[in-house]
Amino acid sequence: MVPLLPIYAHDLGASGFYVAAIFGSFSLSRTIFLPYFGRMSDKKGRKIFIVTGLFVYTIISITFLAAENVNHLIIIRLLQGVGSAMIMPVSQAYIGDIAPPGKEGFVMGCFNLSAFMGLSLGPLIGGLLNDRFSINASFLSMGALAGIAFLVSLFWLPSAKNEKKICRREKVPGSWNVLLRDRQMAGLFIYRFSYASCIGIAWGFLPLLADLEFNLTSSAIGFLLMLGTAVSGVAHIPMGYMADRIDKRLMIVTGGLLAATGFFFFVKANNVNNLILGNIIFGLGGGISTPAIMAEAIKKGNITNAMGSVMGLITMAHSLGMFAGAFIAGIIMDFSSLNYAFFTGTCIMAGGVILFYLSTLQKSTFQKSTLQKKS
Repeated sequence: MVPLLPIYAHDLGASGFYVAAIFGSFSLSRTIFLPYFGRMSDKKGRKIFIVTGLFVYTIISITFLAAENVNHLIIIRLLQGVGSAMIMPVSQAYIGDIAPPGKEGFVMGCFNLSAFMGLSLGPLIGGLLNDRFSINASFLSMGALAGIAFLVSLFWLPSAKNEKKICRREKVPGSWNVLLRDRQMAGLFIYRFSYASCIGIAWGFLPLLADLEFNLTSSAIGFLLMLGTAVSGVAHIPMGYMADRIDKRLMIVTGGLLAATGFFFFVKANNVNNLILGNIIFGLGGGISTPAIMAEAIKKGNITNAMGSVMGLITMAHSLGMFAGAFIAGIIMDFSSLNYAFFTGTCIMAGGVILFYLSTLQKSTFQKSTLQKKS
């Protein structure tokens, strides 16, 4: 529904602020519940949260059919965010639990490939369904796919008893205080926030730019959004392999600079080719940096025995970034030009790279504690 919702809301009379509210409400509710569900999954197990979240997501997706105005869309997205808060961070924590030491980047890259390929195909399928039938067909398909994922997880994931046999969670999870004081964790959070801010701007307002300035169809907009996500997804496995072997910080900085460069193409876009090229470069930047980010997060989770909490923080940064990016772009659109929203995204991404680099110059709290124990 990504290529459809901004245009659908705009057709209902939504200003840039309300378009941002529709996208931002999802991120807001998800941000509020992410730390809780991530922490609870460290104590209660992963399956119960994944299955419950997918069930909630299924039901809420179908309620889009009953939406009659912008306020209804905002409420539905708020509820959808609660379901999402149970799924992604807990799933990532599950992958972190079973990833063999030294292969964190590759294993998380494989998982992210499935996620990003789904994210890339979704907008294309949604656009095609809208052009061929209606937007309701896209909403129904979203609910059906979530329902299939719910049934697969319900019957195929091991029970809570068997889950303990394959996941490394024997110790008491580390405290929030330890996680929040760690400088490298702060660097990962800042980078993830910056990159997600750009995603929030792109998903919320690139469809509007393509529709208003270039008069693209829903299918074409879906294809445009698919390109960047698909490039990012395909890069995850080879970049995950590289993240296990070379300096992860170098990969993150390189990916961030590429992402900022790609976003700048949207600022200067005077034809569709600029939109396509910018999307590909932006996606490549994410494909290089994200496996390294997640590999570092898995290591933090293993050291503290708080994988769910760590993934909750990383996903929280993602949600906060999408929330902030969408609202900043919406306000700029209402008071200035849409192109300035994309320029702001470029600055946010570049600033995030700088702050990440500075935050990771010193050894982390985890590493210092380990060295002190050895000495």
